[in-house]
Amino acid sequence: MSTVAATRRGKGGAEPRLRTIGSVCEELREAFPDISVSKIRYLEDQGLITPRRTRGGYRLFSPDDIERLTTILRLQRDEFLPLRVIRQELDGPGASADRTRRRVVGLTGTEDEIHGAELCERASVAPDFVRELEEFGVVISRVESGERLYRESEADVAAACARLARFGIDARHLRTFLTAGGRQAALVEQLVAPGLRSRNPERRKGAVEDLEVLARVAEELSHLLFLRDLRAVVERAS
Repeated sequence: MSTVAATRRGKGGAEPRLRTIGSVCEELREAFPDISVSKIRYLEDQGLITPRRTRGGYRLFSPDDIERLTTILRLQRDEFLPLRVIRQELDGPGASADRTRRRVVGLTGTEDEIHGAELCERASVAPDFVRELEEFGVVISRVESGERLYRESEADVAAACARLARFGIDARHLRTFLTAGGRQAALVEQLVAPGLRSRNPERRKGAVEDLEVLARVAEELSHLLFLRDLRAVVERAS
């Protein structure tokens, strides 16, 4: 079947037109300026999207594929989620409910606060585990009228820590992640600090936008370097 014919096949002979990877990339570039064909291919390699293939190997994207890709890119841009978490968000049990509950806050939005009991419920962890994470600075809270309050995103942190704990990684070991994240944040801060402190609103806005781009790129680089080191571990053990 030719590519043209494939793009017109569907329910009752009227399936929505399928798009090539280049066409999809161009469509999304206005909303996601750093999108590229190689990035879309990378997301496919990671199992986050599964476009159709022609007999010649060309990728064809349906409207549902494009919608899913857009969601993935937004989660990366606005919530700075790693790809594994995004996959769980989209495909895990109760994913739809979780996406409805989660608020997109980015770097400048205001997060709602929750009590410790709700944090434990959302993250499926015990209070003792949360207290241990707080002791080592992995989860943070503030006290108001004698009650501990947590930003909603702290529940995501606690949930990720719980998954690592199943492999024997306890709270004191998690400080490695905390230290690495702090060093990366400090480096990025140096690059945009003058703009953030500017009295000019436009310059401050531009600095925040630069910070968001830097955050996405730094997160992707950290992920790639981490995978490279882990591949070396596998190679050494082979």
